[in-house]
Amino acid sequence: MSTRRSEAEIQNFQASTQLTENLQRVLVDLIELHLQGKQAHWNVVGTNFRDLHLQLDELVDFAREGSDTIAERMRALDAVPDGRSDTVAASTSLPQFPAYEHSTSEVVDLITARVYGTVDTLRSVHDAVDAEDPSTADILHELIDGLEKLAWLIKSENRKV
Repeated sequence: MSTRRSEAEIQNFQASTQLTENLQRVLVDLIELHLQGKQAHWNVVGTNFRDLHLQLDELVDFAREGSDTIAERMRALDAVPDGRSDTVAASTSLPQFPAYEHSTSEVVDLITARVYGTVDTLRSVHDAVDAEDPSTADILHELIDGLEKLAWLIKSENRKV
């Protein structure tokens, strides 16, 4: 008995509306984190400036690469990502980053909160994503691990023992 299938029997996995919406939530928060990280990077001043300035670049790169990974995963699943600035501004869950210069200690707290806000979004959609597409959930795991490590490294700048 042959197990060969015809082309007509082969179908690709396509994201459901719920999976698409969940990944879109992740996408906009990663884009916003990238943008806010750059804003902080440009306007941080004070003690330990250079180290924090470089750490913010690491965060920005991670968030940018993560958003690209999510958007490309959406396309692989025939979903359409929306990373336009008006969409990001209208739908991100992250608080707005304050304008002007900020001290290194302020920036540490502001950025750490935004990293954890992004992680909260990833965690809040994880189980639904995993139920529909474990491969995509693996991507979320990597993003959570990476962001939590970056948050730990950044928030340690303000830690006193």
